[in-house]
Amino acid sequence: MSLDTIVQGVLLGGLYTLFAAGLSLVFGIMRLVNLAHGDLIVLAAYLVLALVGSLGLNPFIAALIAAPMMFGFGWALQRLVLNRVLGPDILPPLLVTFGLSIVLQNGLLMGFSADNRRIPAGALETASVDLGPVTLGIMPLLTFGSAVAVILVLNHIFYRTALGRAFRATSDDPVTAGLMGIRPDAIFAQATGLAMVIVTIAALYLGMRANFDPTIGPARLIYAFEAVIIGGLGSLWGTLAGGIIIGLAQTLGAAVNPEWQILAGHVAFLIVLLLRPRGLFPRAFD
Repeated sequence: MSLDTIVQGVLLGGLYTLFAAGLSLVFGIMRLVNLAHGDLIVLAAYLVLALVGSLGLNPFIAALIAAPMMFGFGWALQRLVLNRVLGPDILPPLLVTFGLSIVLQNGLLMGFSADNRRIPAGALETASVDLGPVTLGIMPLLTFGSAVAVILVLNHIFYRTALGRAFRATSDDPVTAGLMGIRPDAIFAQATGLAMVIVTIAALYLGMRANFDPTIGPARLIYAFEAVIIGGLGSLWGTLAGGIIIGLAQTLGAAVNPEWQILAGHVAFLIVLLLRPRGLFPRAFD
């Protein structure tokens, strides 16, 4: 086990944290398990790619344009569709988001074909910094830094703003929050819109770091679920820890045998689930 392997695993965990942060946010506020989350990441990646290709924009500028578009899409999706199926029965939201997943995959296949795509990042794709014992890619460093920044911003929103107080009140008791003048349906829509902004950031780095196609969404969803559950439902910093654990497990597994990379991440998830069924840092948004 080398220092370089460990560092690369930690940095890979930043990408998985970005996959998971939006899922953790939505589940923490409205207890909604969004089975289309991975496909929404892929949708955002294609949106950024389209902006880069059609307008010749830098990928980061394209993501800045795509983020409010995805916010609007998430807001409308929650307000017009998902709010109608929320309730004590978890089955209707699961069925609706599963259907949304299928629609997104087939829509992207029709619009972009099944060919692999990649968001061009120029020199950033191969840029690195030599720190002596380890050489770190600029892209993984940016990814991890963005993941930490997302968690910091979400914590600030939740615990330092009026919107965050509304999020926490609605998460705790939507009926009582409604009696105090808070509209849960509007709060849920804003939460999903915010989650879609995070999804856009995740899509940016996904598209710049690896090839993607319309069918990879479910695999991103699995990584996101595992990071959320390992960290503990409702814990934003736990989501970061969960992403790092999966990244480390995959990198260490690949160092032993390249065929074990994906399996090692799933095994780490299973071990944590057996030892700590509620995750490492379970916490509600309170």
